Amino acid sequence: MGILDGIVSWLAEQVMNVLDMITTSVLGALGCDMATFIRYFPAAETLYKIFVALGIGIILLNWVWQLFKNFGLAAGIEAEDPVKLSIRSVLFIVLAYYADQIVDTVLKIGGTPYNWILTSELPPISFANFNSVIMVILGICANGSVAVIALILLLVLAWNYIKLLFEAAERYILLGVLVYTAPVAFAMGASQTTSNIFKSWCRMFGGQVFLLIMNAWCLRLFTSMVGNFIANPLSL
Repeated sequence: MGILDGIVSWLAEQVMNVLDMITTSVLGALGCDMATFIRYFPAAETLYKIFVALGIGIILLNWVWQLFKNFGLAAGIEAEDPVKLSIRSVLFIVLAYYADQIVDTVLKIGGTPYNWILTSELPPISFANFNSVIMVILGICANGSVAVIALILLLVLAWNYIKLLFEAAERYILLGVLVYTAPVAFAMGASQTTSNIFKSWCRMFGGQVFLLIMNAWCLRLFTSMVGNFIANPLSL
């Protein structure tokens, strides 16, 4: 059993070392800054110009189409008021053209509390120490191969923690998609018939920023709990 305990203890230590590495890399890379997204998806910045042209083109086509529909008002065809339509079209052309600056402003606002969460002072933590603490507790409470039980608990902990990190990464990628397709979303606001799409995009964009902040908050809560548990493993 001594050899088995040694192997299991080594495996548990490697699992916690991997968690240490993932935590420091993922939390620092994810956030409301799109630098990491551009580093891994460089084509998004190049293709952004296409979405700007596409958004403005959609607005202009809708503008012409809605004005053309006004000639059919006598036949009962519904059309938007040409004055209001022109004002909305000009406004959203400007918004689509400057969508990157508008989105960057929102990201800076959302990035402020995100950075506060990441830079807040927490107890020093090393996931690798978590294995030895669990083995000490199990050694007091149980007999037999304590290392195997500790490894099982560590694997359950690591799996759930990695799932939370993957969820944060997924939300970051989705936020990047929303950012670099923003001009097309702004184009949907130029017409009353498609304004609901633009409103839905605004809710989704704001929701993703908020959920990204909440993911960072949850991860920091978890790491602070682990740090406190390592410092006082036997206290309730």
